[in-house]
Amino acid sequence: MTGKAANSMSGNQGEGNRAAANAYNEATEKFVKSGKVAEKARDAAKALDGKEKAELQRAEAEGKSHSHGEDPAVER
Repeated sequence: MTGKAANSMSGNQGEGNRAAANAYNEATEKFVKSGKVAEKARDAAKALDGKEKAELQRAEAEGKSHSHGEDPAVER
């Protein structure tokens, strides 16, 4: 089997995977409703000021190295 039939049998939805998007959205909504957002934001801020700082900066630089730049449609 090749092409579309093989993908549907394996569960691969390709780009725009709706099942993954729905799972992510549900998990995000659950987290926001948990009331732990502010706590986790404080933890992240502490990590940026603590011993994890260099590791986090390396990870950020690695992620940015794969970027094609900011979307011109995004206004900051």
